[in-house]
Amino acid sequence: MNLAERHAAVVKQIAERLGFMACGVSKATFLEEEAPRLETWLSQNHHGEMGYMARNFDKRLDPRKLVPGAKSVVSLLYNYFPNTSQTDKDAPKLARYAYGKDYHRVIKDKLFEFMHEIQTEIGAVEGRVFVDSAPVLEKAWAAKSGLGWVGKNTNLIRKQNGSYFFIAELIIDLELTPDGAVTDHCGSCTACLDACPTDAFVAPYKLDASKCISYFTIELKDAIPTEVKGQFDNWAFGCDICQEVCPWNRFATPHNEPQFEPSSELMQLSKNDWNEITEELYNRLFEASAVERTSFAGIKRNLEFLK
Repeated sequence: MNLAERHAAVVKQIAERLGFMACGVSKATFLEEEAPRLETWLSQNHHGEMGYMARNFDKRLDPRKLVPGAKSVVSLLYNYFPNTSQTDKDAPKLARYAYGKDYHRVIKDKLFEFMHEIQTEIGAVEGRVFVDSAPVLEKAWAAKSGLGWVGKNTNLIRKQNGSYFFIAELIIDLELTPDGAVTDHCGSCTACLDACPTDAFVAPYKLDASKCISYFTIELKDAIPTEVKGQFDNWAFGCDICQEVCPWNRFATPHNEPQFEPSSELMQLSKNDWNEITEELYNRLFEASAVERTSFAGIKRNLEFLK
């Protein structure tokens, strides 16, 4: 076993110790295949009002522009699949990833600990940590690292676990033996494409994010267009439809992260409770939650739209 292999083994042991579902390694190089795809996606305005997607184009495609001297991209998955669900079937719905504490905070803390452990066990290693908060094409890197394949619903899917997980990265100046990509296992299935109520998938593997329920309920700051009225299937924040219908998610198992546990009060909110939510209750329920992204005014707008 050479040094790069030994170091990769150490990194994967640390990942397991810190509770990550999986860890894979890629060489930090220019993402050649992704460049034309990203350019086309942006030129077709499939990012809608998410202007940040069009910024830092070069950095999205080359991790060495984010971290000078980078040699490896370590991709990590962290499970968030809950073992509970909202009790009132008629209540407005939250995407499962938003049930507990904001994943940015929870996972970033683990990533800083990860870097510290690498430096303790291996020595002077420099780099940066990322969790859905910088110009990093995380699904592309995770697929390149063999953690799964990007499915027809454009989510990373893993044979063993489905897709209910967060993706995070360490971009570091340490040479690690890279893993290889896995094959696509979507086959002829089109469950996700058929189930999307707003027809956000313009083709298999191609999402027009500006038509996605998650975009309308989180990213869009203006009024939701009236032409999609009645198409939200009661989703008030985010949407899990294309994951719920994915056959691979029958293998999803509940997470064991206490910080992702939702409060029983949140899970028990009735339809009426939601529609009468006050700012005080919103602040209490969603303090340090990803739902804060949409603000009280945003959640009220979404709830009104669902009526």
